[in-house]
Amino acid sequence: MFSALKKISFGKKALAAATCLSFLAAPAMAAEKVYKLKMAEGWPTNFPIFGDAPRNMAKMAEEMSNGRLKITIDSSNKHKAPLAIFDMVKGGQYDMGHTASYYWKGKDPNTLFFTTMPFGMTAPEQYGWFYHGGGMELMQKVYKRHRMLSFPGGNTGIQMGGWFRKEINSVEDLQGLKMRIPGFAGEVLAELGAKPTNIATGELYTSLERNTIDALEWVGPSLDLRMGFHKIAPYYYTGWHEPATELQFLINERSWKKLPKDLQEILRVAMRTAAYDMYIQSTHASGENWATMTQEYPNIQVKRFPADVIEAMRAANDKLLAEKAAANPVAKEIIESQAQYLKQVRAWTNIADKQYLDSIAGE
Repeated sequence: MFSALKKISFGKKALAAATCLSFLAAPAMAAEKVYKLKMAEGWPTNFPIFGDAPRNMAKMAEEMSNGRLKITIDSSNKHKAPLAIFDMVKGGQYDMGHTASYYWKGKDPNTLFFTTMPFGMTAPEQYGWFYHGGGMELMQKVYKRHRMLSFPGGNTGIQMGGWFRKEINSVEDLQGLKMRIPGFAGEVLAELGAKPTNIATGELYTSLERNTIDALEWVGPSLDLRMGFHKIAPYYYTGWHEPATELQFLINERSWKKLPKDLQEILRVAMRTAAYDMYIQSTHASGENWATMTQEYPNIQVKRFPADVIEAMRAANDKLLAEKAAANPVAKEIIESQAQYLKQVRAWTNIADKQYLDSIAGE
């Protein structure tokens, strides 16, 4: 009897000890939980620079989290819907997306302000606006109503004005021009009589080759050379429409909230670092490819739009901005924020970068 009681007593002590150990170990075990996220990118498999940014981000996030955060990426040739990433992330089919905000103006017209704007900020200026001038807060305000978060996802720097089959000598040459050009710039050209359209990356060359479009803008030397547009459209115009093209990391709000605070911060840092790395990579690749283009393809004719065309574009841009600000209070808030920040920061850009480049132009 006594022996049996000892066994029962011992069993209770053992159970209590095991329970205690289990309780103490629980936080440690929970800390090792692996969180897996799925991302849809808007680019084909192995697409350079654009495709490098999300992969660099995912690698950094996994390493900084000691393997607790793993992000898998589906390219556009797998999910087959590069222009539907907004809906896929919003609906929870994917936790994340890597794309560009101005693709979603049909879903919410206020999304287009967070990629770049014609005659707007350069990349350093725009990063200043995002991180120190209230841009991030305004972007989250727009995306929150869609139950998503948006973060800068990599900048191309100033983009070229596009590849044209025929030379643009006047505003009349824009009449009826079928051009692949997304975002606010497309609205500006439509105001001047052009017919803008948006086409997925993988269909750009074929559309130009088959005369579905007369002209297109893509990025700049960093990515245009490999696309072969110069074989069809020899006129390569300098930029006006996208002075600081910022891609985006989209995140489903529910997926974000499931992450512990430390992993949210790790993901935030990885996205910010990968975005800036893409800007550096784009600058480097454009320098390399520009040299190749000028040496190996001398038939490419680099052009600037005539002054009267630029003036007409700017007037159309100002008119459309005024209309959007009058029609939507959130748009008004964003437009005014960008204008005020640009006015302040551009004064410094002019006295610093512009004066420096002008002063050594003869060298």
